[in-house]
Amino acid sequence: MDTEARLTQRGHSSPDKGAERSRFAFSRRRAGLAGLAGAVGLLLFSNYVLQPFLIPSRSMEPTLKVGDRVLVNKLAYRFGGQPQRGDVVVFDGTGSFVRERPEGNPVGDALRGAAAKLGLAEPADTDFVKRVVGVGGDDVVCCDAQGRIQVNGEPLAEPYLHPGDQPSRVPFRIVVPLGTLWVMGDHRSQSRDSRDHLGEPGGGMVPVEKVIGRADWIGWPLSRWGRSGGPGGTHG
Repeated sequence: MDTEARLTQRGHSSPDKGAERSRFAFSRRRAGLAGLAGAVGLLLFSNYVLQPFLIPSRSMEPTLKVGDRVLVNKLAYRFGGQPQRGDVVVFDGTGSFVRERPEGNPVGDALRGAAAKLGLAEPADTDFVKRVVGVGGDDVVCCDAQGRIQVNGEPLAEPYLHPGDQPSRVPFRIVVPLGTLWVMGDHRSQSRDSRDHLGEPGGGMVPVEKVIGRADWIGWPLSRWGRSGGPGGTHG
């Protein structure tokens, strides 16, 4: 009788444990699928609406500092809007700042790209953040008698410049072709921008179609949360 009872107890307990294991495995699979769906949704949101962008250099100080994560508004120019003077933009510099996209490992590039879109890694070597100084049709000159950049004959007030920096140590005069932008960093002495590509094909101009979006906000660190500082250029 005792042996039969023990066998009967084991017989009753085994299905319960099996069901419990099945429920646990199902819960894990469901949690995994939910996490995957969340990650995919976040990537899609980042790809089409609002993308974190990790600032890798000092070229935009004091507006943006190394390690800041700016939130790039990808809808800013999607419905007929155009970049304006003073906007801080993120753009693909392939063909303007970089001659061609370097070859790499496809899998590694995809993983790095996904991490960059979530603001977890530095952006691709072809992505840049700069301030728009001239738009299509503008006559941009450096510099006037007071050392200021002029746009269409009017001096440009640049309160965002890094303290101690000149508007530019490199003299230039260009007319920005339609459909392109002339861009510069706020930390002029530390920025490689349109000025550095004057003698190259394209003359340092960034096609508007290569603009990824407008850097509207600083999202991290929390101590620097707020607007990114653009637009900030004014005439006067």
